[in-house]
Amino acid sequence: MIETQFQETALTEPPNRRLLHDLGYFGHYLHLHAGGRGGKQYVLITLVMHGGEMSQRDLLEHACISSASLSEVLAKLEAEGLVTRTKTEEDRRLLAVALTEAGRTKADKVMEDKNRFEEESFACFDEQERTQLLDYLDRLVRHWRTLEEKEEVPACRN
Repeated sequence: MIETQFQETALTEPPNRRLLHDLGYFGHYLHLHAGGRGGKQYVLITLVMHGGEMSQRDLLEHACISSASLSEVLAKLEAEGLVTRTKTEEDRRLLAVALTEAGRTKADKVMEDKNRFEEESFACFDEQERTQLLDYLDRLVRHWRTLEEKEEVPACRN
């Protein structure tokens, strides 16, 4: 009953408001089901994509989170035995973050889940519809970047 009322109300909203609402839902859904841009899954995948090891500073450049938040995520991963952090030989101030064997196994599972999620997420569209949707979203991204430049709002680094 409540869901039906919500759907009926949503259909009477102006199109721009419905679009923004739906985009907000998509962001929420992706965050919950695909991992955010700085959580444990993201860190594991990023490390795999960079050969299993990178500096904490480089990892921070790839994540859209603060240094303190990244340190917290890494501490959790370290406590779970999924990564190690060691000072680098070249610069003792830098920490190298490396996947452990358990971390690589977990990262492989995360990648499998991520790939399955990507396939299932767009199964309701055929290839032509996905291409058309992508074209629309690409145009929207370009437009929003233009708006960001005008407003001088700091963009996400990635």
